[in-house]
Amino acid sequence: MQRQRDDASVLVPGIDAPSTVACLRSLHPRGVRTIVGSESRSTPAATSTYRDAFVHLPDPDTELAAYGDALLSLAKQPAVRTIVPVREEDVYVLAKRRDAFADEIATPWPAFETLRRVQDRVELFDAADAAGVGVPETELLDQWDDWDREVIVKPRYTVAAPAYLGSRFDDAEIGSTEYQQPGTRPDPQAAAEKRGHVPIVQELIPDSREFGFFALYDRGEPVATFQHCQRRGWKYCGGPSAYRESVHIPELEAAGRALLDELEWHGLAMVEFLRDPADGEFKLMEINPRFWSSLPFSVRAGADFPNYYWQLATDEPITSEPTYEVGMGGHLLRGELSYLHSVVTEEYPLVDRPSFGTAAREVATSLVCHPRFDYAVADDPIPFVQDGVNLLREWFDGGSGEGAAEAEPTLEPDIETEIADDGAESAETSPAADGEPTRSAQTDGGGRSDS
Repeated sequence: MQRQRDDASVLVPGIDAPSTVACLRSLHPRGVRTIVGSESRSTPAATSTYRDAFVHLPDPDTELAAYGDALLSLAKQPAVRTIVPVREEDVYVLAKRRDAFADEIATPWPAFETLRRVQDRVELFDAADAAGVGVPETELLDQWDDWDREVIVKPRYTVAAPAYLGSRFDDAEIGSTEYQQPGTRPDPQAAAEKRGHVPIVQELIPDSREFGFFALYDRGEPVATFQHCQRRGWKYCGGPSAYRESVHIPELEAAGRALLDELEWHGLAMVEFLRDPADGEFKLMEINPRFWSSLPFSVRAGADFPNYYWQLATDEPITSEPTYEVGMGGHLLRGELSYLHSVVTEEYPLVDRPSFGTAAREVATSLVCHPRFDYAVADDPIPFVQDGVNLLREWFDGGSGEGAAEAEPTLEPDIETEIADDGAESAETSPAADGEPTRSAQTDGGGRSDS
């Protein structure tokens, strides 16, 4: 039984993607106390005007069990009403221990049995087939036999975790999406040994535009939906969203709803599709079962999903608007820089690279025509500055991330005291409830490149 609480608070994991900041900017002005939890004080959300408290958490990439214990300790605080999943590790921990969290807070996320059908792409494509939703031709690597076609090899699972990789979890690297040259065949045994599982092979859909159907479901019923078309990713071959435009396409909505209905979904979902030029059909790539990195854009277009999520968690009537603005564009400036950098420095087989001049003109034109940005807003500018600092640090550190964790703060006094009074064990001494850390295979926009 969930306790009655005063000073209602929400815990939002702090990550590099703008989704955390979007939640703060939506909920804080509505009187919700916002707590950012992260392994790094350099997360942009920690600098937001709309952040009320910061709490230092274990890194789920290396300490998943301790991370789950810390989230559960925070859930036991009298004011915390719910937790917002913003990455695959978050929703994995929350779903895996859903019963324990349900004793303390609202749990607007799926049960683990349902989540597994999404984080395991083989099971996901089986569900899509049952729902009548198109998918690219896909097989396990050791079952694929036509290597003269243009194909990609990608992880079967969207997150590396003991429930998926079993005893191989400790020494395996789940890997990323790889473009396969026609006429070459990877060694299935070597791939399985390296990745800790047999990856999948998928026909290449030759279109870099990705279409997203976004939804919040309440026990199998949609309460809010949104669509966008990703025009540019972080890489010229795709990846997380750098520039996107809001759209409304009936066929996209029908495909997204059919799949989520088949799954009897509960919670957040971003259903990603590519449109096959051969027949115009939307082909499923994956489902992200949590908030997506381009969330600020969804809110800006009129689909305020953080508020809808809070209303669902607190049993308030969902006051979603029946429409949102179609034809809007929005950018993540760091993503645009990454896109241009990929055009200059990277090569992806099977994907045509645009000229730098063409790419630069397209970026510049869209910035002038659609000057809306995920981080950069007038009333909360510091997260944008912090994101820029983080980008420079990555460049100078060669992408290693070294230095980001130096001089990490402990829990803020008010949060720390409440956890200590609750008797929770520290990250260093907590038992391994889930056993091991996880490593995400993707974030948003993972249809054509590892995200």
